[in-house]
Amino acid sequence: MTSEITAAEQTALDKALLDALNPLASAMRARATGLPEEGTWDADPIEVTLSILTTWKMVDAEVKRLTAIAAKTAGSYGASYEQLGAAWGITRQGARKKWPDAIDRSSPAEAEASLIELCGGSAELSRDPSSGGWRWAGKGADGTRDEADSTSYYATKEEAAAHAGAFLKEHVADRRQGLADQ
Repeated sequence: MTSEITAAEQTALDKALLDALNPLASAMRARATGLPEEGTWDADPIEVTLSILTTWKMVDAEVKRLTAIAAKTAGSYGASYEQLGAAWGITRQGARKKWPDAIDRSSPAEAEASLIELCGGSAELSRDPSSGGWRWAGKGADGTRDEADSTSYYATKEEAAAHAGAFLKEHVADRRQGLADQ
């Protein structure tokens, strides 16, 4: 997914933002000057442009508020700080600093490591404190050890468990080999 927009999209965005800004800017300027909205722009160009700048500040604050809501919503669905950062074009640490409450870590029971025993093997599930994502490491019944690669974090404990379970299912001890060794 690319975050670049085309020139046509940029033009349409500029127009939409200016169309949305004008009524707010007119209302704010009228309140500040006591003039009716129709005559608020008949003033010194510096005063008019400063009014517009003030209105953009209000819009900027609202965009930040809505952005924080979107980040928290993504976090509630299981997005990690790494994913939030990638979506915003910043690092995982930058995302955590920008939206410290986006990922709820208040559920200690869910955050605890778990052990899965399946098909004669076992795997441990753990939550990575830096990303908020889940990882797994296991040993199959055939003695094979593996884990999620160092860049793989799963959004939920259940997703990590599914990957660990698939690994354990693939590494069942060969019963015929076990009988031949006896």
